[in-house]
Amino acid sequence: MTTVAPTLAEASRGRWVSGVLHVVMDELDREGAVVSLGQATAAALADTGLVEVRPERGGAWRLLPCGKVGAVLAPGLQVQVTPKEKVGLSKLIFLLGYARDPGFRPEDVAGDDESELWPALAESLARLAERALGRGVLQGYRTMDESLRTVRGRIRIGDQLTRRPGQMVPIEVTYDEFTVDIPENRVLRAALRRMLTVPAVDAKTRSRLAHLDGRLDGVQLLRLREQYPSWLPTRLNDRYHAALRLSEVILRNCSAEPGPGGVQIAAFVVPMWKVFEDFVATALTEGLRRYPGVTRTQYRRSLDVPLPGKAEGEVSMRIDIAHLVGGKPVAVFDAKYKAADSSGRYPNADHYQVLAYCTALNLDRGWLIYAGGSGGSVERRIRNSPVRVVEYPLDLSVRPGELVAQLVELGRDAWAVQRAG
Repeated sequence: MTTVAPTLAEASRGRWVSGVLHVVMDELDREGAVVSLGQATAAALADTGLVEVRPERGGAWRLLPCGKVGAVLAPGLQVQVTPKEKVGLSKLIFLLGYARDPGFRPEDVAGDDESELWPALAESLARLAERALGRGVLQGYRTMDESLRTVRGRIRIGDQLTRRPGQMVPIEVTYDEFTVDIPENRVLRAALRRMLTVPAVDAKTRSRLAHLDGRLDGVQLLRLREQYPSWLPTRLNDRYHAALRLSEVILRNCSAEPGPGGVQIAAFVVPMWKVFEDFVATALTEGLRRYPGVTRTQYRRSLDVPLPGKAEGEVSMRIDIAHLVGGKPVAVFDAKYKAADSSGRYPNADHYQVLAYCTALNLDRGWLIYAGGSGGSVERRIRNSPVRVVEYPLDLSVRPGELVAQLVELGRDAWAVQRAG
């Protein structure tokens, strides 16, 4: 069993719950926590990428955050790394879901910011899956290619001649079958199976998940590490939308399988900087959708003028978010998951970067979107240049709806500025 090493400095870093040591750290923690682990458990924990595992004296190990947030559950130990900003469990899952699909809603997640990760995920999935399957399992048409002894659908003449020259049967046919084995049900069942492998799920919720899995009998199970199928939201699968969005969050970020040494590990690990940047890109794109033009993420341009004989410059830039009208950039934004220092200042290099964007694109203003802070934006005029770099702190402590509203407001301000210019 995992035990607390004598060198564990703060009792708040570790607490025992039903025989499991819970260790909670901030993503910027530089001291970490020291615990006693077996070699195999230490290796499996390090393999998740949530924490760095350094050997200490007496067979103990120091756990240090290494740039990601989430939770890992190993035999006798749960390690949780929380974001530096006020982003609790429910908001983190909302950011993940919304970044991939603006249809994701805060109410799709059960629990609050103080809830345990695994029970909240399992309860949320069970509740949404029950709602999705409340009127029965969704069915749809699926195109099948098979070899049959009777004609069904249409005969694939080319395959028949290639595979069975001169033979009458079996017959290579293609037909549409009305079945439960469709992408929506495969995604949902894969998520249910994933959560059923997590030992931290309580017996009551596990029973609900198992019952839901049983209702999807006949739906093909995805193999380990197999890519889950894509699906398209339609009127027909509307009741599945919330469950599928959460299912995709689970399948993308949650793993529950043996690690090095055969140690069973359940892990939900995400790079917070990418979560923030993806969320900002999606929310700002949605906010700018009401205005003329198109919004592009990871927009590529070159900083330098092409050399003679070259089609493009060689100093490339990749801009987080650019809004274009008539193919011409009119506003640029750069998202940074960074906090201001004690004096309220941000890294100078970020301003250099946005200045380069504005110079190359012939714009007089660019926005730096930072994580954290409830103060207003600050506009910095660049010496000997018409360019202004606007620091826009995004307050992550507010409710999800207000968080999205901040970026909608930024889009409105940016559009008003470019219209005035």
